[in-house]
Amino acid sequence: MATTARKRVPGPGVSPAEASEFLEEGADHIMRLQSGMSYIEYLGIYTAVYNYITSSKVHNAGDDPDLGLRRATYIARGFFQFTQYALAVVQWKQNFFMHVQQKHQRLTGAILRLIERHRNGATIDQSLIKKTIDSFISLGIDERDINKVPFEVCREHFELPFLETTENYYRQESEAMLAENSVAGYLKKAEERLREEEDWVERYLNTNNCEPLIGCARTYSFANRPSLLEYGKEEDLQSIYSLFTRIPEGPELLCKEFEEHVKRAGLAAVTNLVGKDGAGIEYLDPYDYVSALLEVHQKNPQMVNRGFRGEAEFIASLDKACREFVNCNVAGTSTAKSPELLAMHTHALLHMDNEMAEEDLESALNQVMVLLKYKDNTDVFQTYYMVKLSRRLVRGVSASDETEASMVSKLKEACGFDYADKLRLVTDKRLSKELSDQFKEHMQQNQEMDMSFGIMVLGTNFWPLNAQHNEFIVPTDICRWRSFCGTLSLDELFATTAIDKEILKQVLAVLVRARILTNEKAGRYNLNFNFKAKKIRLNLNTTDIKVEHKAESHDVLNIVDEGRKYVIQATIVRIMKARKTMKNQALIQEVISQISQRFLLKISNIEKAIDDLLEKEYIKRIEGTRDTFARVA
Repeated sequence: MATTARKRVPGPGVSPAEASEFLEEGADHIMRLQSGMSYIEYLGIYTAVYNYITSSKVHNAGDDPDLGLRRATYIARGFFQFTQYALAVVQWKQNFFMHVQQKHQRLTGAILRLIERHRNGATIDQSLIKKTIDSFISLGIDERDINKVPFEVCREHFELPFLETTENYYRQESEAMLAENSVAGYLKKAEERLREEEDWVERYLNTNNCEPLIGCARTYSFANRPSLLEYGKEEDLQSIYSLFTRIPEGPELLCKEFEEHVKRAGLAAVTNLVGKDGAGIEYLDPYDYVSALLEVHQKNPQMVNRGFRGEAEFIASLDKACREFVNCNVAGTSTAKSPELLAMHTHALLHMDNEMAEEDLESALNQVMVLLKYKDNTDVFQTYYMVKLSRRLVRGVSASDETEASMVSKLKEACGFDYADKLRLVTDKRLSKELSDQFKEHMQQNQEMDMSFGIMVLGTNFWPLNAQHNEFIVPTDICRWRSFCGTLSLDELFATTAIDKEILKQVLAVLVRARILTNEKAGRYNLNFNFKAKKIRLNLNTTDIKVEHKAESHDVLNIVDEGRKYVIQATIVRIMKARKTMKNQALIQEVISQISQRFLLKISNIEKAIDDLLEKEYIKRIEGTRDTFARVA
C-alpha cells in the first residue's frame, strides 16, 4: 500500500479508469488484513471513493422531451424528486459513512490525529482534512429539502470531537507552558495558538462557528489565571485582556478576577503591618497604615488604564475592591478604627511639626480624600477630624490657617455642606484672633499691662471640647525642703496628688525617660540628685498619653452614635413631609438609600427612630393599619 499512499488522491472530475486504479490498489491492501493501514492512507481512500461517486452531479436524466412533464406530475403527487447526486450522497451516508463511523469514529479519529500532528509542528497533507470535512458537510443533506445543506453531520462527527480534543490539548499545553516559561512567554505562545485556531476555523469548518477559538482562549485564559495578574507585568496585561475578550463571558470574569486581585493585595498590605490576628493594631502607626492602602490603590489605576484600556467595568471593579479592603481589613475589625487612623494621619499632616513642603502637603491631603471616598462610615472620620481640628486650633499647633481652610474646602466638596457648616471652628478662631488683637491694641493705647495676656472667644455650639474635671491636690510639703522624701512609691504619689493612676504612670515614665527620676525598684521612684542636662529646656511633652486618647475615642463614638440618631430621625421626617404617607418597609428602604453614603445603617436603629418619632408625635400610624405611617401636620 505504500504505492497508494505516495500517489496523489484523485480529485472530482477524474476519469473512471484513473479513480478505479487508485481504489483497486487500496481495496487490495484492505483485503490483506494482516497488514495495517495508517490514518493518512485511510483518509486518502475515503476521499477518493467520495470523489468518484459524487463526481457526476447529473441534474437531468436525458434528452426526453416529456421528462419535465413527468417530473412535474411526480412532484404534484406530493413526493420530492432527487438528483442523481443527492441520491448518491444519501446512499453513501447510509451504506458506507455510518458503517465506518459506527465503531470508535475511525474517520473522525484519523482527522483529529492528523490535526494534532500539525499542531505539534509536523508537515501534513492539509487537503485531506479539507476534503474530508467538505464531505461531512455534504452528508448533511436534508431529504425534505435538497437545496438546504445543514451542518448536523459535520457538527456531530467533527466539530464536537474537535472542540473536546482542542480544549484537552491546550489545557495540557497551557499547564506545561506556565511551568516552563515566564508570563510574557506564555502569553506570546497563547497568541500564536489563537491565530492558528482562527486559521483552522477559516480553512476547514466553512461556518461562522468560533467555538474552537473560544475553547482555546478559555483554556489559556483560565489556566492558573490568578498567577497572570499576580506576576504579570504591565506590558503583559494587554495580552491578558486580549485573551479574555475572545470569549463571551471573558471580560466579566476578568473583572471579577481583577477585583479579587486588588482586594487580596489591599488586605495583605494591612495584614503585614498588624499580623493575621490583628495583635499589632494598638501599635499601628497611622502613617504606615495610610501609606499601605494608598500604595495598593495607586498601583491599580495604572493597570486599568494601560492594561485594560480604561474600560468602565474595570474602573467599577477597582472602586468596589478598594471599598472592600479599606473598610474590611484587619484594622477595620471595629467600624471606628480605620476612620480613626485616617483622621490621626490627617492630624499629623496638618500639625506644625510636619516639615513637608507646601506642594507635598497638598498632595498628601488629596490622597487622604481619595481614601475617604471609599469609607463607609464617613461620619466617624468627620467627628474624629473635628475633635483633632479643635485641639490644633486651641493649642495653636496648626501648620497654617491657609492649609486648614484648604482641607475644610476639600471636606465640604466630599461630605457636603452640612458637614462643612460644622467646621466653622476655623472661622471662630479667626474672629477670636481679631478680637484679641483689638483688645491688645486697646490696652497698649490706654493702659500698660505688666504681663502678656491671651484669650480665645469660641462658640460652644461648634467646638467639641469638654471641661476637664480632676481632683488634683497640690501637696502642702512642696514649699518646704524635705530631703528625706527623695523616694516615694506609686501608691504614695497617688494618695498625695489624687491623679488618675494610669495617667500618673505615664507621667512618671516620661520623667524616668528624661532621667529626672529613677526607677530601680518596681513601684518606687527616686529623685536623681545627679541629674544634668545639656539643654536649658527639656521636652517633657505628655500630650500622647494613651489614657487621654482612649477617653477621646470613647467620647467620639458617643458623639457619633448620638449624631446618627438625630440624622435618622431628621431623614424620616423629611421623607414623610414629602410623601405624606408610607408603608413601614418602603420607609426603611428610602431611609437606607438616603443615608448609606454617610454611614452603614442597621434596620433596628431605623425602627427605634420611628418609635421615637411616634412617641414625639412627629408621625402617626394610620387607623386600621399596622405598618402604614402618616406625617402629623
